[in-house]
Amino acid sequence: QVQLVESGGGLVQAGGSLRLSCAASGSTFSIYTMAWFRQAPGKERSEFVAAIRWSGGSTYYVDSVKGRFTISRDNAKNTVYLQMNSLKPEDTGVYYCAADRSQAVVPLLAHMGTYDYWGQGTQVTVSS
Repeated sequence: QVQLVESGGGLVQAGGSLRLSCAASGSTFSIYTMAWFRQAPGKERSEFVAAIRWSGGSTYYVDSVKGRFTISRDNAKNTVYLQMNSLKPEDTGVYYCAADRSQAVVPLLAHMGTYDYWGQGTQVTVSS
């Protein structure tokens, strides 16, 4: 089992920055990819934001955040980060951290069903 705990959410004005953290514990040796998803207010489904391979560090982003968000990891701390710059009101939502142990191929990284473990989420609110 892997436990994921997110932190770092909050209220920020448009154009501002936030850094989210996701600390993993438990059987972290089994993690292959970690990702961030977000659920906007009023939407039923979460949206893929970014993913990173635990070994090697390859990164993947949804087009809407490219150039503004950066996903990174600290293997020694078993922690993944999401640095969010130039935030927009449409970035508002609950951000969830997820972990995959199945060595999913790149086309599957944007699918929620790929991931085996999820955090409880952290709220990000961007005011205009």
